[in-house]
Amino acid sequence: MDLPLTERIRGCLLGGACGDALGAPVEFWSTQQIAARYGSKGIVGFAHDVGPAGAITDDTQMTMFTVEGLIRARVRQSLHGAVDWAAVVHHAYLRWLRTQLSTYDARSTIEGLDGWLIEERRLWSQRAPGTTCLVALRSATDFGIPADNDSKGCGTVMRDAPWGLAFPGDPDTAFKLAFNAAATTHGHPTAHYASGAVAAIVARLCAGMDLAGSVDRTIAENLMDPDGVEVAAALSLALQFSGTTGWRSSLLELGGGWVAEEALGIAVLCALSAETPRAALIAAVNHDGDSDSTGAICGNLLGAALGADVFPAEWVEQLGVRDLLETLAVDLAGSIAQDFSASAAGARYPGW
Repeated sequence: MDLPLTERIRGCLLGGACGDALGAPVEFWSTQQIAARYGSKGIVGFAHDVGPAGAITDDTQMTMFTVEGLIRARVRQSLHGAVDWAAVVHHAYLRWLRTQLSTYDARSTIEGLDGWLIEERRLWSQRAPGTTCLVALRSATDFGIPADNDSKGCGTVMRDAPWGLAFPGDPDTAFKLAFNAAATTHGHPTAHYASGAVAAIVARLCAGMDLAGSVDRTIAENLMDPDGVEVAAALSLALQFSGTTGWRSSLLELGGGWVAEEALGIAVLCALSAETPRAALIAAVNHDGDSDSTGAICGNLLGAALGADVFPAEWVEQLGVRDLLETLAVDLAGSIAQDFSASAAGARYPGW
C-alpha cells in the first residue's frame, strides 16, 4: 500500500493507543468475565471502568518514551557521529520510570529530567506498569546494560514497534537495535527476539510489504537462530490459522499474551484474519489474557500497514494523549528526513 511514511508512523502510534485503550478495562479478565460485564460480543468500544474512556496504559506510555528515545538518539548521532541506540532509549525508559515513582509536582527536584515529553502531566500516572520493567529499571546501574532476570514478559514487544518506524525498509537494523533495547529490561532471549521481530515486521510494512509477507519474511530472515524458535513458532501458527473459519478459537492455542511470543502471535493472527481493523482490535482484546498489550500490538501493525484513517474516528478522537502521539509522529518522521536539523531539534530532544 502506497502511503507516506508520516502516515504509517501516525497509524502505528494511534492504532497502538486505540488497541491499548480498548483492552485496558479487561486486561486481567477472562472471556467469561468480559461477557458478563459487556455482553456476548465482549468489549467493543472504549469504556470508563479503569479511568476516562480513551485512557491508555503503560504500553502506550513506554511506546511514547521509545519514540522520544529514538529521536534523541538520531540527534546525538547527527551531532556526534556515533550513538548507542539501546543506551539512549534505556535512558528514556528511566525518565518514564520517574513518572511511575514520583508526582508531577516533584519533577523539578529530580536530577536528569529534560526534554518536552517529561513535562506532560498526563504521563505522570501509574497505568498498571509491568513489574519486570519497574524492577529492572529501578536496579539499572548504567544506560544500556542488560537486565539481570529471566523474564520473557510482553513488556518489551508492546513498546518496540517504533524501532521499525525509525528504520523503514531496513528490517535487519530495526531487528538488531530493538533486540538490544529489549535486553535492558528483560533477560530471556525470547523477549529479545519478539521485540526484534515486531520491529522488523514494522520496518517491512513501512517499505510497502503486506503484513503476511512481512511476517513470513521476518520468520525466514530474522528468526533462524535456535533462541528465536519460540517467536518463530508463534508467528508460524498465526500465519497457519489466519483466514480459517475457526481462527478466533485458535487464539487459545497461541496462549494468553502474557509472554512476548504469545502477545505478538495473537496480535498478528487478529490483524490478518479480522474483516476490518476495528474488528481486529476487538478480537485482539476479547480473550483470556493480556488484552491491552495484544490490542496495542495489533493496532501498531495495522496502523503501520494501513495508516491512521482505518481506525474508528471516535476512538482516535477520544484518546487522552492523542495530541502527544501526533506530535511524536511528526517529530519522528522529521528525524528520519534528509533535511533533519539536529541543532534545531536539540532543545526538545537533547541528544542523550
